[in-house]
Amino acid sequence: MTPDPEPTVVACREGCGACYIAPSISSPIPGMPHGKPAGIPCVQLTDDLRCRLFGRPERPVVCARLRPDRSMRGDDRGEALAILSRLERDTA
Repeated sequence: MTPDPEPTVVACREGCGACYIAPSISSPIPGMPHGKPAGIPCVQLTDDLRCRLFGRPERPVVCARLRPDRSMRGDDRGEALAILSRLERDTA
């Protein structure tokens, strides 16, 4: 029997915040009633690159459903931003 491959879902990288910057979000966010444009930091992103709404009911469903995945994480924050920006462009 072959062992299972490494899981694709991984932990968030501390001090990254790429998921709160690169993608657009079409649903309203507290402080961004018309959503968030791609490449613009979410107003809920703290100085230490964490979400102020994490675990709170006000957090948009789309944000709560996003799971960090090895394919979008890259080796560092810059690579994660580049990967997510490319995905945003490719799916816009």
